[in-house]
Amino acid sequence: MTKRILLVILLAATLIFSSTLRAQEKSDEEAIKKLIQTAYVDGLQNLGDLEKTRAGFHPDFVLLGLRDGQLTRLPIADWIASTEKRKASGQKPPLTTCKFLQVDITGDAAVVKLELHREGQRIFTDYLSLYKFPDGWKIVGKIYYRH
Repeated sequence: MTKRILLVILLAATLIFSSTLRAQEKSDEEAIKKLIQTAYVDGLQNLGDLEKTRAGFHPDFVLLGLRDGQLTRLPIADWIASTEKRKASGQKPPLTTCKFLQVDITGDAAVVKLELHREGQRIFTDYLSLYKFPDGWKIVGKIYYRH
């Protein structure tokens, strides 16, 4: 009888713990998607609020690209400066939208696979790396494929 009660208590505790973890992951996933939408898609791709971009990217972020078999690097400060110049010139690019394909979270680390679309065409598949800091999630790295 005591073993049965102990087993029921253990099962209940496991279910509660599992539900709490899933709720936290869902909350983290929503926070990550919102961050990517505001800091990356709206901010950098659509020339939006660059203060939100600065808040959403870690200062040591680097975009890595592959061009002609060579690895290229673009720090976030340079990317933001380039975006500020495009905004100042009055350039208005077509709207970029994103489609989240995968959000994989383990503890304070996450990887997101998403597609960027412009004028109905898929233009990039991006792989973003994020870490959760005391003040929230930050994008720390990106690689991509240009379609």
